[in-house]
Amino acid sequence: MLTVGDEIHRYANILNGVVKLTKLMRDGRQQIVGLQFAPDFMGRPFASHNDVTVEAATDVRICSFPRRVLEDIIAESPEVEHRLYQQNLKELSEAREWMLTLGRKTANEKVASFLHMIALNIDPETNAEQESVTFELPLKRADIADFLGLTIETVSRQITKLRKAGVIELVENRRVHVPNINRLAYAAEPD
Repeated sequence: MLTVGDEIHRYANILNGVVKLTKLMRDGRQQIVGLQFAPDFMGRPFASHNDVTVEAATDVRICSFPRRVLEDIIAESPEVEHRLYQQNLKELSEAREWMLTLGRKTANEKVASFLHMIALNIDPETNAEQESVTFELPLKRADIADFLGLTIETVSRQITKLRKAGVIELVENRRVHVPNINRLAYAAEPD
């Protein structure tokens, strides 16, 4: 497990795989607050602490480097600073979308939104222009339920509904095939 605790001394770029971000509450409960995919950057430049725990959800390859090295690179390269700024804006937009998902969408729309997010981000270079996508679920159903604020049973029922409607196919228990990405997008946000 990679942990970003009180003092951040290293940063990392995700080369491949999925990382889950969790927050621990004082009473021991935890909440998955986000997922990060390649080529996301982990860490907060110029921040001395962060209360998010970072854990590999799948096999992950990262490129890790010391805090001071990144800060020197940022000072010397506006392109790197611009890329980090763009990633932060993307994460802010995604967080706002996820607030909408958690606050207003039905259970079926939440599960479809989760699957759509994974389909688009699990391998962005390969999946960018594809009409169909196949991927391994990066989280167990209990983690998906935690992430979506649902029960495991509800997540399983909604996956079954999406499967019966032909929106997804389960190749194996955790392997999902999306025959038409636009149909999954519609299930995530019907008009």
